[in-house]
Amino acid sequence: MTIQYLATCLLLPFVAAVVKPYRFTMPKMGSPFIITIYSDDSLKAEMAATAAFKQVDTLNMIFSDYTDSSELSALNRSSGSKKYMPVSPHLYNILQQSLNAARTSKGSFDITIGPAVKLWRKARKTHTFPDSMQLREALQHCGYRYIHINRKLHGVQLQQPGMQLDLGGIAKGYAAQHVVNYLKAQGFPYTMADAGGDLATGDAPPGKQGWHIGINEPEQTEELLPGLVQLHNKAIATSGDVYQYVLHNGIKYSHIINPATGMGVTFQRNVTVIANDGATADWLATACSILPIPQAQQLIAGMPGSALLITELKDGHMIRFSSPNFKNYEAK
Repeated sequence: MTIQYLATCLLLPFVAAVVKPYRFTMPKMGSPFIITIYSDDSLKAEMAATAAFKQVDTLNMIFSDYTDSSELSALNRSSGSKKYMPVSPHLYNILQQSLNAARTSKGSFDITIGPAVKLWRKARKTHTFPDSMQLREALQHCGYRYIHINRKLHGVQLQQPGMQLDLGGIAKGYAAQHVVNYLKAQGFPYTMADAGGDLATGDAPPGKQGWHIGINEPEQTEELLPGLVQLHNKAIATSGDVYQYVLHNGIKYSHIINPATGMGVTFQRNVTVIANDGATADWLATACSILPIPQAQQLIAGMPGSALLITELKDGHMIRFSSPNFKNYEAK
């Protein structure tokens, strides 16, 4: 019996620990933020998620235009001062990405649309349609060409007085990607971060080909399209108007603003984009919500590693458009 007991004890350290998924949710950046971690230790997974949520809080205090004390708000207050304001590495990086996105999309994605966004936020709260004269005035303070970045100073100048940057179309994707990168660096490669529908994925979970993700039907909060997508080390974002919109004379105006007109888009459309990182997926989904479908397809075709799915309700019928490579990400 003694020999048998010793043999059992010697074997115990070599028993493989079971890797399980652990899911953590907290309200962050105005919506539920979900972190999924595969780990063989629930306590370590919880500690890692707690640290990751603190990273998100830090990013929110940099990127938020709702908080007067945020770094972005301070930069906005400097508009028209003709000074380059030193900015943190995260704000510098996201502004560089945003400018590249504006150029690549020919202005269909533009973070300087903040003055118009604020009018539409007020309209949603008061259930009144934005005043056309106020919109015209707001657009005079918009234009990504008025953002100047000085690499030597690591600073940013907002040329036009009254400029208001709004990172709503890129910040959540950036945050989701940052969380995945952070957790990988902490020794958790099998992770997924969902920032209110902007998802970034790490390595495929053990024994699986990827993370299985569903896509909402247009105008639906619960109903999913048939089939799932399967991703690893990719990001996915979906834009639509199911939650935030203004209804005026029977027309639904989305919270997604066309920088060319200052108006909310009126397509009853869901746009899903797969890309190499969260920020790119986020801004592409916004741009493709504004562009006509042929131009959206052309934009995606010029972005290596990206894929597009558009589902649109038109005259009571659902129409589907997808880039040729979208099927490569469909779960088998």
